Amino acid sequence: MLKIGLTGGIATGKSHVLSILRQLGCHVIDADQVAREVVRPCRPAYHELVREFGAHILTADGTIDRPQLAELVFADAEKRHRLNAIVHPRVVQAIRRRLRHFETIDPQGIVVVDGALILEVGLEHLFDKLIVAYCPPDLQVDRLMKRDRLTRQQALNRIRAQMPIDEKRAHADYVIDTSGSFDQTRQQVERVFERIQKEFRPQPRSRSHHRGSGQRREREP
Repeated sequence: MLKIGLTGGIATGKSHVLSILRQLGCHVIDADQVAREVVRPCRPAYHELVREFGAHILTADGTIDRPQLAELVFADAEKRHRLNAIVHPRVVQAIRRRLRHFETIDPQGIVVVDGALILEVGLEHLFDKLIVAYCPPDLQVDRLMKRDRLTRQQALNRIRAQMPIDEKRAHADYVIDTSGSFDQTRQQVERVFERIQKEFRPQPRSRSHHRGSGQRREREP
């Protein structure tokens, strides 16, 4: 199975790219959805978060108030570190389990993991290829403000808590520029998908095989 990492900054269009790849036949794993699952009530991470940050991070029905928690940690690097230490290991474990599941049921398929922090937490080694969803920083700020109803400063705080998007581009095998229309983005994703399919030709592994040898890095314009 070919494992693809899909990353980028917050509000750079990863979800749209992921939805297209799903339509094209890829298995998909949304790391943000996994993160929601591992902090559900009665899960170990849930209890650790309440102990660490207090009951005020809960909604009226007892679930984690994600906007409230985000506001708390994005303004404080130490609190963000404590949050990540609780949540990220469990997210990684869950993603590994799902990757093994897809590899079992469809060994010749393609699975895409959408994760904003793939590079920040050093998970790029899990993947054969890395796609970065990119848009210019000013557009990223505008999108985040509108999407989450944030002030400009709140949006900047959340963006600055992640690796700069231009730095992520430097790690990519493919870059999808999402600054245009949905149709323009889809055309890029389809071209990348075609390239990946052509490159993915399972070959018998030999002693001399070295992953990535001779690999040509390509980017969408």
